[in-house]
Amino acid sequence: MKLYSLSVLYKGEAKVVLLKAAYDVSSLSFFQRSSVQEFMTFTSQLIVERSSKGTRASVKEQDYLCHVYVRNDSLAGVVIADNEYPSRVAFTLLEKVLDEFSKQVDRIDWPVGSPATIHYPALDGHLSRYQNPREADPMTKVQAELDETKIILHNTMESLLERGEKLDDLVSKSEVLGTQSKAFYKTARKQNSCCAIM
Repeated sequence: MKLYSLSVLYKGEAKVVLLKAAYDVSSLSFFQRSSVQEFMTFTSQLIVERSSKGTRASVKEQDYLCHVYVRNDSLAGVVIADNEYPSRVAFTLLEKVLDEFSKQVDRIDWPVGSPATIHYPALDGHLSRYQNPREADPMTKVQAELDETKIILHNTMESLLERGEKLDDLVSKSEVLGTQSKAFYKTARKQNSCCAIM
């Protein structure tokens, strides 16, 4: 699971404006990083441009998912992640980032802002913190713990069943042993009674 990009944009009437963006392209070749960042910016702007206000959507592009959230006030966010990254966590991140951004950056700066003029340093921190959705999102963490508990419980039940089968084998063997012991006891008693001197 990997997050590659987290962007905040403004959906204007004429065009979409990139306000701030954070990228994690460290897993890519050094020479491809700037091109990939440009392509992510272009894709983010295009997706916001084609999305209606007040909507959330996920767009699949090859091995990547682009999650977009455009608020009614024209503020938008885009997360680009791999296919394994949970959509619910991506939209939770977008909602959190857009709420924080709208409180920290004046609304009058949105239509004319740019990454150089907008001051919102928390974006990089959110991108790195949400790389591991289990740690960042409480619901995902609880789900992972439930899955672990289910696996442990399943293994415990299997071992109990195996133990139960082994106990059944022992019980059946002890019943056989009991019959053989009784026969041995009877034979031994007969032998002893013949040899007893009175």
